[in-house]
Amino acid sequence: MARARRPNPVSDCPLTAAIAATGGKWKLILIYWLAESPRQFGELRQLVPEISQKVLTEQLRELIADDIVERARTGPVPAPVLYSLTEYGSTLVPVLETIRHWGRGHIEHFDGSSAR
Repeated sequence: MARARRPNPVSDCPLTAAIAATGGKWKLILIYWLAESPRQFGELRQLVPEISQKVLTEQLRELIADDIVERARTGPVPAPVLYSLTEYGSTLVPVLETIRHWGRGHIEHFDGSSAR
């Protein structure tokens, strides 16, 4: 069965396309945790306690629609579902590491900034 895909949000701007697929408060954080290992929904809720169940569900659905995350049942219903990065989603890991590295430097840049 073909995967339902979201319409392409842009026609020719790569930055806008990247932000549409990974932007927002939670998507990069979810990708980070899924890059470590596949996770069940409840595990993601524990790892990101500030996210509501509704928003987590929405974000995962969007990541699935963009072929960044896949959802797999581990047995017959009501078996747990595992979320993991797709092969395509794994191409985001180096980008994520670059953003984390920059973020670390950004934190250091402002450490002690009140003394300036």
